[in-house]
Amino acid sequence: MIDLPPVVQRWFDSKGWAPRRHQLEMLERARAGRSALLVAATGAGKTLAGFLPTICDLAENPADGLHTLYVSPLKALAVDVQRNLIGPIEEMGLPIRVETRTGDTPSDRKARQRSKPPQVLLTTPESLSLLLSYPDSVTMFEG
Repeated sequence: MIDLPPVVQRWFDSKGWAPRRHQLEMLERARAGRSALLVAATGAGKTLAGFLPTICDLAENPADGLHTLYVSPLKALAVDVQRNLIGPIEEMGLPIRVETRTGDTPSDRKARQRSKPPQVLLTTPESLSLLLSYPDSVTMFEG
């Protein structure tokens, strides 16, 4: 049985939910440093499954700086994933910043993301390519 951090388990309990098998399997594989491919129906909790390892790791080991980079083929999907992550993270009271970086992101936010990256950055291939073009981008992706 996979143990969840207490704050994450309390969140599931408060919703009257139990983590789904595929969510726990994704967490188990991530903790083992293994890759995974998840295929599940709409509404099956894929977003939470994919980001549960990040949430659990940051709940147990809070840290500043970029932890997880998610590259989405569509900016609308990146925004949707952000919306679906912020709710549970806020309900758990975790200090995890989840931000998008697309062509629509204001330049002041893009500058802040480079100097003080969020823990979770959701972006598109084009925006990632531009981000990597900055000479100082290596510091954002260190560690």
